Amino acid sequence: MKKIWGLIMSLALVLTLVAPVASADAAENKSASKNKKVHVQIVLFDGFDLLDVLAPYETFAAAGMYSGGALTVELVSLEGKRSVPSGLNGPALEAEAALDPNRPGIILVPGASGKPAGNSKDSIPNILWQAKQTGLTKKIKQAFDNKDVTVATVCGGSLLLAMDGLLKDKHAVTNQLGMDTLAAAGAIPVNARVVEDNPRLVSGGGVTSGLDVALYLVDRELGPQIANEVETLFQYEKRGTVWQAEGMTPIDFKANQDASKASAEKQPASNIAK
Repeated sequence: MKKIWGLIMSLALVLTLVAPVASADAAENKSASKNKKVHVQIVLFDGFDLLDVLAPYETFAAAGMYSGGALTVELVSLEGKRSVPSGLNGPALEAEAALDPNRPGIILVPGASGKPAGNSKDSIPNILWQAKQTGLTKKIKQAFDNKDVTVATVCGGSLLLAMDGLLKDKHAVTNQLGMDTLAAAGAIPVNARVVEDNPRLVSGGGVTSGLDVALYLVDRELGPQIANEVETLFQYEKRGTVWQAEGMTPIDFKANQDASKASAEKQPASNIAK
């Protein structure tokens, strides 16, 4: 009995020593989280897609509201404060400032809105190419060189960056219509709704994936409680698993099947007969 009582007293002593440390760690983490500030710049260019911009903007703005201003968001353009027309003759949005690649936080690049293919002035490939020609991707390159900046894309925003080689050998996703083009530009296309190549590059697939990209970043930067509150407000739940370049690699059964088929086709007819 004395031995058991001694063990209980020893355990109690250990707990009294550990509890204050754990409490202090929790308080420190809570304080650090409370003091965290995240700024988001959403880039506008002539012909941008409205939903690519507005869905993330509202998500980030709501997160800022629920976090008491821990997250701020603004619309920017390469040229600075100006009215920027969206694609498909849509309404213009006002850029509040010039894109600053040296400012810590998040830079989100949307895609374009127009004809899915072709060489006309209002085709998505042409709109993205014109945006590249302005020097926008050079600014994004500076952001990639800044370890305090996360670059995110929605839909064709990945293609815009890939056009200038910024996604070479990086995992990314875009609208399903542009996945082959993304691969041709040197990126590694991943069939997922949201892809995180590394903590500083996050891309989203089709137009509506802007909601999922933004909610993931809110969760990552401010925590699940804020992200959940925004989901409740929007009556929308984040879709899909965020693909990340880590963990076990799944078996590619299709590649194995194609390899076996190719091997069989190379065998001499005499061998196949046997």
